[in-house]
Amino acid sequence: MKQIIKNFILWLIILFFSISVFYKYNLIRNFSHKVDYSTFLVELNSNKIKYVTIQNRKIKFIENNNNKYNTYIPFHDSKLLYLLISKNVRIVGNPKILPGILFSIFISWFPIFLFILSWVIILKKFQKNNKSNISFSKNKAKLFLSNNINITLKDVAGCDEAKEEIKDIIDFLKDPYKFQKLGAIIPKGILMVGPTGTGKTLLAKAIAGESKVPFFNISGSDFVEMFVGVGASRVRNMFKEAKKKEPCIIFIDEIDTVGRQRSYNNFNGSNDEREQTLNQMLVEMDGFDKNQGIIVIGATNRPHILDKALLRPGRFDRKISIDLPNVYGREQILKIHFINKSIDKNIDIFSIAKNTPGFSGADLANLVNEAILLAVRQKKEVVSIEHFETAKDKIIMGVEKKSLVITNKQKECTAFHESGHVIVGYLMPEHDPIHKVTIIPRGDALGMTFFTQRCDVVSVNKQKLESRIAALYGGRVAEEIIYGKNYVSTGSSNDIKVATNLARDMVTKWGFSNRLGPLFCAEKDNNFIFENTKIRTISNITNNIIDEEIKLFINKNYNIARKILNNNIDILKKMKDSLLKYETIDAVHIKKIMTRKK
Repeated sequence: MKQIIKNFILWLIILFFSISVFYKYNLIRNFSHKVDYSTFLVELNSNKIKYVTIQNRKIKFIENNNNKYNTYIPFHDSKLLYLLISKNVRIVGNPKILPGILFSIFISWFPIFLFILSWVIILKKFQKNNKSNISFSKNKAKLFLSNNINITLKDVAGCDEAKEEIKDIIDFLKDPYKFQKLGAIIPKGILMVGPTGTGKTLLAKAIAGESKVPFFNISGSDFVEMFVGVGASRVRNMFKEAKKKEPCIIFIDEIDTVGRQRSYNNFNGSNDEREQTLNQMLVEMDGFDKNQGIIVIGATNRPHILDKALLRPGRFDRKISIDLPNVYGREQILKIHFINKSIDKNIDIFSIAKNTPGFSGADLANLVNEAILLAVRQKKEVVSIEHFETAKDKIIMGVEKKSLVITNKQKECTAFHESGHVIVGYLMPEHDPIHKVTIIPRGDALGMTFFTQRCDVVSVNKQKLESRIAALYGGRVAEEIIYGKNYVSTGSSNDIKVATNLARDMVTKWGFSNRLGPLFCAEKDNNFIFENTKIRTISNITNNIIDEEIKLFINKNYNIARKILNNNIDILKKMKDSLLKYETIDAVHIKKIMTRKK
């Protein structure tokens, strides 16, 4: 409120000054037309002037037609007065208007006063900013005291190996003397590596919850500001606060924001702030006493870009991988999210886990929430398996496009396309089993075929990869067989992209090419000079061979898909009819069609 009043008074003074200056310089400017003195004399001798006001050397006059003019006497003209009298012109004399002494002082000193006032305001602002700089450079870590952390290892699932890795950390925080008496040095830092949503933050909180120690939570981006030195100051303040709360845990999420490798291409100095922050963090982590009870936990999904100095022993001693959960991990995660939820007790949780490969813990939490929201929208009392299936389709493909107008011809083409994927995938050796197929448009797709992994994939053999390529081209081949090459749709664009990338990896990364053999020919990342660029390490001749080998894999499996569909035209048409009738058919229905059962 005080600041508003100050601003109002300041603007009031400026307005008063502006009006005063305007008044001073326009006090006697009442006539709009200015003429030269010779014109005035001509008009006077022509008897066109009836009224004259003289003030110093300025003359304002009115003509017989009431037009107003003004002019200046360039020199002392003693005959002017006699001439005016002889022409019977009414003469009025005005004394020189002088401002009062106070007004003159005000006009003279006000600019200086305004200048001084402006500097006073600027200095006060600067002092205020200096005070706020203390909080500006203060660390932004959120402190959770031990009694406020209710998360334990029981709340974490899907990463049993990681939980085993951190048990000795928990034991140290609970009873450091047990380790110290034997001379053990506990790891100063733990780097959690894994895709987003796999529970790195949750696991760090569980460590604090189990250990009953304070927990500092901060993101890597909270250190970096536009002002050089702020990040380093925040790091110092954070460790200073942590030392007051030891034993404790400092958790830095997305540590790659400040911990990425220092590059040699800092041409414009834009990385100075980040590198100073990293340097300060390196110093602080090395500056601990041997048995100081501060554990730094970093989390990242890009460990390859971290600076090597950050990863050496004595800083982040231990690296814990938290990968996407396997089918049993997903089952355990779903069980946790099912607690206190109105979900049908007859639902097979393992079946949901099996049909959600690649889902992280966060994805599974979102799946459960979407299924519940769908049940609420349909005014159901419990969540059924159908809600989970619909929620999964929404997460994977997007929202169902009910308003999309599709012609019968387009719908039939989509049905043939998806049927081609199903038949080729079903009959190809080593291919994943079919789960369901739909022609309901979602997201950018008019239809989708779902395959279920038999188990969690660690490595893939050549036959399985070729079967995938054949199944990917099954949709395009089906359209080509039914409608001809000239009427194939663009619906297979993503299939072609995925199949081509798969074939390229088979040739350049996995050594499945007969001509090249087990040779790594892929482009390498270039992080030395320019980031996000690739280094080509092969010759033009080898590159041409790679292109030929990719085409060989593509053409081979394209022809296999064509042969399969040509031999099963009746099944292709029957599956198309079922899709047009039901829009979505499951594995049981598909098996009946494939075995020609009624």
